[in-house]
Amino acid sequence: MIAHAGGTDESLAIVMLFAAIWTGWIGWTRLHDNGFPRVPIAGAYGLLAIAAVLVVTSAFVPRALLGPKTSRTATRPASTATIAFLQPHEHEHVSGSEMNVVLNLEGGTIVQTTTTSIAPNTGHVHLLLDGALVSMTYGTEQVLDLSDVPAGPHVLTAEFVAADHLPFAPPVMTSVDFVKVTAS
Repeated sequence: MIAHAGGTDESLAIVMLFAAIWTGWIGWTRLHDNGFPRVPIAGAYGLLAIAAVLVVTSAFVPRALLGPKTSRTATRPASTATIAFLQPHEHEHVSGSEMNVVLNLEGGTIVQTTTTSIAPNTGHVHLLLDGALVSMTYGTEQVLDLSDVPAGPHVLTAEFVAADHLPFAPPVMTSVDFVKVTAS
């Protein structure tokens, strides 16, 4: 959550939860005479009360302090890049446990560095199989593992995203249908 999609408010909430756990642990330990002998019993109850307040407010205070969350897509840059599948072909029948995926990216540059300093035509590619993210790749060719994919029709989607892992506005994506068949 913190590394990709989380923002400052999510990070602050996590810090508050860890503070609540730590504070509550000290109070609980003291009440059961397992440590912290310098903390008075009344102080232990106070620490437990503080922990409870931290847990409850971690869901509300970060957003209140930081203001309302703005829509990430409202301020997203547009990209003139286009992406298309060269392999697999539409409605292709695929057998085996691997599939070669080859993309054609025009007007965009793939970068390996994740950054919040984004540019409209630099980023990398996310591959989704039936709507679930299966790969974040820094190239236009890769071998996709299909060993756990059941036989039948599937949809493979490629999305060229900005260097911060979030989509451009509008998204730069393409999809292809394929059918996994069992080897005979």
